[in-house]
Amino acid sequence: MRQHAVVAAISLYQSGTLTLEQAAGYAGVTPETMHKRLRGKGVDVRETTAPASDPVTAK
Repeated sequence: MRQHAVVAAISLYQSGTLTLEQAAGYAGVTPETMHKRLRGKGVDVRETTAPASDPVTAK
């Protein structure tokens, strides 16, 4: 893992260019490690999974 790759991945994640998984791949770390790095930098981690059901459209 290269520190500048992690810093760049965090920046790209914050701008919305990369997803968590893409940022992790870019930085050469696992998604779990990337999540920890983002939280450590005070970055809000976006939810990446869709809800099981949407109460507005569920019938």
